[in-house]
Amino acid sequence: MNFLIHRSELADLFDKVAAGVRLDEADALRLFATRDVNALGVLASLVAQRKNGNRASYIVNRYINYSNYCILSCQFCAFARKKRDADGFELTIEQIVEKAREARRLGITELHIVGGLHPSLPFRHYTDMLRALKALDAQLQLKCFTAIEILHLAWLAKKSVVETLTELQAAGLDSLTGGGAEIFQPEVRQAIARGKESAAEYLDVHRTWHRLGGRSTCTMLFGHVESVADRVDHLRQLRALQDETHGFTGFIPLPYQPENNRIAVPHPPTGFDSLRTIAVSRIYLDNFDHITAYWVGLGLKLAQVALSYGADDLHGTIIEEHIFHMAGATAPQAQTEAAMIKAIREAGKVPVQRNTFYEPVKVWDQSAATNADAAPAGPATRTLEANLATA
Repeated sequence: MNFLIHRSELADLFDKVAAGVRLDEADALRLFATRDVNALGVLASLVAQRKNGNRASYIVNRYINYSNYCILSCQFCAFARKKRDADGFELTIEQIVEKAREARRLGITELHIVGGLHPSLPFRHYTDMLRALKALDAQLQLKCFTAIEILHLAWLAKKSVVETLTELQAAGLDSLTGGGAEIFQPEVRQAIARGKESAAEYLDVHRTWHRLGGRSTCTMLFGHVESVADRVDHLRQLRALQDETHGFTGFIPLPYQPENNRIAVPHPPTGFDSLRTIAVSRIYLDNFDHITAYWVGLGLKLAQVALSYGADDLHGTIIEEHIFHMAGATAPQAQTEAAMIKAIREAGKVPVQRNTFYEPVKVWDQSAATNADAAPAGPATRTLEANLATA
C-alpha cells in the first residue's frame, strides 16, 4: 500500500478500491469530507491508471451555439436571451455550415452544437441543419443537443422522445451532449433552474438514446447552492443509469461560474473543491471509463493538475465557447492542439488525440517529441494558432 494512503484515514477505502469492491454513498461522503487531498489524488489515480493506463486525451473540436434565444429563464444561466434583447443571436443553417467549413480546414473532427430553447424555429430546421453538415463532410462527428433541447424538439415535432431521437439520428446526429444535468436534487434544481426538465426526464432522454444505440456524455454543475450529499446523490443516479445502459462515454464535472446571473454564491468552487470533486467522481463512478477535466471552467493549469487527481481527459480545443464565458469564465476562447499536448506531457502522461467517443485517433508517444516544448505543430495546429493570433 502507498505510504501516504497507509497513514491516511482513507486506508480502508483504498483496500476496497484495490480489491475492486464498489463504494457506496457513505464512502463517497467520507471521500468528500477528507482534507487529505493528496491521499484522495493517490486513490483516484489508482482507478484512472487501472482504466486508462498512463494516457490522457483531448479532442480537436469546435463549439457552435446556434442561438441564445430561449423560452426558459434559468436563474444560473448567463447565456439565454429573449427576442427583445439586443445581444440575442440566431445563426442560419448557412452560417452554421460555414463555421463547419472553417472547422474542417483546422482539422477538427467534432462539432459540439447546443443552443437555447428557441421560441419559433420548427423541428425541420434542426434535421435540415444536421443533414447539411453531414453533406459537407460525413466524417465530421456531430455531438449536439442537451436533454432539455431534445424535450423541446419533441414538443415542437409533436412526437415522442424516441421518435424525435430516431429522426435526429437518421439526419446525422452522432452523440448527445451531457449538458443540462445541473444537480438532480429537486429543491436545488428548483432553486437554480426552475422550469427545466426534471432529473428523471434528463435521465430518460439519455436512457432512450442509449437504447437506440447512441452514446452520450453526462455532467454535474457543482459549487453553487447544493450540498456535498446532493453531489453524491447525483453521482449515484448517473452510476445507476450507466449500470443499466452502458451508454455514457464520459463524465464531465462543471465548476459553477458565478458572474452575470441571479444566484448569489459568495464562495464559488475553489481549486481544492474542484480537484476533490473530480477525484471522488473518478473513484465512485466505477462503471465510467473516462473523467474529463473541463479546462474552460477550471483553467488549463488546474485541469492539468486534475490529471493527477483522476481525470484522464482535457476536453478539446473547443473554439468559440460562449456559455461559460458569458458566466464569467476567464480561460481563453480556445486552446491549440500543441498546448493540449504540452499540458498532458508536463503532467507525465502520454497524449492521445481522441474522437467523440473517446476512441484514440493518434497517440503522441515520446518518440514523436523529445520534451513537452517539442509538441508537434501540424497544419491544423498552425492554422488554429494563426487564427487565434488574429482574433
